[in-house]
Amino acid sequence: MSIRTRLTLSYVGFFAIALLTLHVGLYLIVRSVLLNSVDNELRLGVEVLRRGFAESNQTAYGYFRDDQLRAILLRQPPVRDFEATSLYVQFFDADGDLVGRSPNIGDGDLAAALTLDEQRLALALDGTEQITTVEYGNVHIRELVAPLRYFNPVTRREEIVGVLQVARSMAEIRYALQLLFYALTVGGVVVLLAAARGGAWLTRAAFRPIDEIAQTAQSIVRAEDLSRRIPVPPAADELQRLTITVNDLLARLEELFNHQRRFIADVSHELRTPLTAMQGNLEVLARGAARDPQLLNESLDDMRREVARLIRMVNDLLLLARSDAGIQIRREPVELDTLLLETLRELRPLAGQVQLRIGEEDQVIVIGDRDRIKQALLNLGVNAIQHTPPGGAVTLSLARRDGYAALSVVDTGYGIAPQDLPHIFERFYRADRSRCHNGGGAGLGLSIVRSVVEVHGGQVLVSSEPGKGSIFTMLLPLAPQPEGAMLPTPNIPDGVPQTAETL
Repeated sequence: MSIRTRLTLSYVGFFAIALLTLHVGLYLIVRSVLLNSVDNELRLGVEVLRRGFAESNQTAYGYFRDDQLRAILLRQPPVRDFEATSLYVQFFDADGDLVGRSPNIGDGDLAAALTLDEQRLALALDGTEQITTVEYGNVHIRELVAPLRYFNPVTRREEIVGVLQVARSMAEIRYALQLLFYALTVGGVVVLLAAARGGAWLTRAAFRPIDEIAQTAQSIVRAEDLSRRIPVPPAADELQRLTITVNDLLARLEELFNHQRRFIADVSHELRTPLTAMQGNLEVLARGAARDPQLLNESLDDMRREVARLIRMVNDLLLLARSDAGIQIRREPVELDTLLLETLRELRPLAGQVQLRIGEEDQVIVIGDRDRIKQALLNLGVNAIQHTPPGGAVTLSLARRDGYAALSVVDTGYGIAPQDLPHIFERFYRADRSRCHNGGGAGLGLSIVRSVVEVHGGQVLVSSEPGKGSIFTMLLPLAPQPEGAMLPTPNIPDGVPQTAETL
């Protein structure tokens, strides 16, 4: 069963429950009002008879005789009350004998229905009024049985001299309630059918954008075209937010898919280069170079370099994959000044004619993975050396900046073009490779730098001016201060302009 059908059924079900509750309440209220009106009529009739008896100065036997009751019911003005209500009246004496009855009772089923049993007679003689509904065959009446009190001037006490029974037919009330029941039932069915129809229309209209989203998503899957987007509904509601979210998701998937495609192409290209070189050396050896010691050594040296290059590339890819997988790094104190000197010593054999030197050097301790921080700093140093012409200089510095350790690598190389600056941290991205005096690497070094700095909760900043050089700065949080101390927001170090990229 579809969600649309379930929503429609749920809507109709809740509406039916609410409508049934309303109809039952309305029926009970109307029934109560009608019964109260009948009861008030009966009480009014009893009051009229009591008042007439009290004013007549007659005995109960004389006042409530059949002919006397007929005269009472036909006399004005009291007769107006009885004409309008069609009341039935009977009077019983204190012994329970019927003294008189109104002439509209007759001798049929109505007289049998108005028969007063001993229990109700006894309660009335004890002074208790009783209102009940009596059903006898097809006769349905509402009756009030009340004591008739008489003030005895001799004993100066009020005495119960008999029982008055005043009744009214319930045929009109039952007919009115029956009409009300039928009207509520038929009306309820009609309203429920209209609600079902309206609910189905509303759910269909509400789910139309969702159907469009599903159809568009299916067409994207079938066509494998992530560039398509779902039309955004004009109404600013949940469906519009859902559509915008799905479009953002598609844009993100398209970006990731394109990155993956470029990544695979770049990896294939980078792997093919050393493998092709190794294959060429193997062919040289196969053609007889193995018998020439000098040529043999050259071929073996070339293959060692290419194998080392492959190993570095695989290690870099492994490090990036671990970073993407969120693998936890070691957390231990790292003395950055010592690490800076170690990095300088390892970079010297690679510097060649590039001058390598130490700038500012503070004693700074951070919490992190020493090997990864060193690898990131080495990558920055190697990158600077590769893009600095002979006779240039690369300076490594360490300073304390507002609660952060600033590891800076400054070179006097070719610099980075403004259009390349936003992309240099992307994997396999390389700017103008022809300006790298040794061919450059695979384009993974700066990606590793960004990954290492991010996993340590820091930032990497870069500024560059073509023809003058570049400044790369890694900001790493200092070791925690005593409990309660807060690390301030880092300021951009001296020498790094406000246009630097912040990760």
